[in-house]
Amino acid sequence: VSRTRGASMTVLVSAPGPFVLLGVPGLEALHAWLSVPVCLLYMAALVGNALLLGLVAVDKALRAPMYQLLGLLAAADLILATSTVPKALAVLWGLSSEISFGACLAQLFVAHVAFIAESSVLLAMAVDRYVAICQPLRYGALLTQRVVGIVGIAAVARGACVMVPPVVLLQRLPYCGQRALPHTYCEHMGVARLACGDTRPNIWYGLATTLLSPCLDLGLIGASYVLILRAVCCLPSHGARYKALGTCGAHASVIVLFYTPALFSFLAHRFGHHTVPGHIHILLANLYVVVPPALNPVVYGVRTQQVAQRLRHLLQLFWAGAVRKVDPERVSP
Repeated sequence: VSRTRGASMTVLVSAPGPFVLLGVPGLEALHAWLSVPVCLLYMAALVGNALLLGLVAVDKALRAPMYQLLGLLAAADLILATSTVPKALAVLWGLSSEISFGACLAQLFVAHVAFIAESSVLLAMAVDRYVAICQPLRYGALLTQRVVGIVGIAAVARGACVMVPPVVLLQRLPYCGQRALPHTYCEHMGVARLACGDTRPNIWYGLATTLLSPCLDLGLIGASYVLILRAVCCLPSHGARYKALGTCGAHASVIVLFYTPALFSFLAHRFGHHTVPGHIHILLANLYVVVPPALNPVVYGVRTQQVAQRLRHLLQLFWAGAVRKVDPERVSP
């Protein structure tokens, strides 16, 4: 129990008990149907990113910094989806709608750190493409496996530093008994709105972090692509220009998939709370934690030639092993 002092009396405020996640208010009858695409996309994200991460980790042909960064992206996708989707599915299936205050803070902390880390990795991948195209002779010296390791540590540290203050702010807020959270998982401003104290610091800090992390990263990525396009336009042949742009195609597709629903969800939560329908915001919030993780491995598997080749080789080996177990005479010489 905490105490808040007014002008002439002291009011007891109950410590926050377990919150109740309502799912998608207004669409309760469709919860089971909404869970189907979420579950399928989550399974695709688990399989695709685990396969991609394992391939980058064990295949010596994928030791270049570009592919190591791709492994970091797959790890961030796995953490982002796994920190939110299982609880969202439990809510949509009616299995468990309660979440303790501590678990709620832990969930929003891990999910937001993973999001900021993924944004940082996408920025590093844009820098990787800029160096590869604009300064190819210095690529090997500037981008090494040690640099990729530093990028991974810095991305996680940056996310943690950004997310510690809002967690502290949420812990200091008084909660007056309101427990219903209209969402499928915990978000910073969704939890803050359950408090009965002054949430303006949360609102302004949330806006600042949105502008200084994903928006800043997106601006720097855009600047790197402007420089890349200038360098590509100076290449002598059409084939060379096409090849250079082809190496950026997968990265550009992932950027659109990642930032579009995420930024719309963040900004709608802060500025469109009374104009954007609540169910639209919640559906978009679920999209940005499950759609990019599910589609990123597909995009890179299709658009990156060497990754596609190694995946095909791995699947052929797996298929041959399965056939050998079922019918040994079929593969015997």
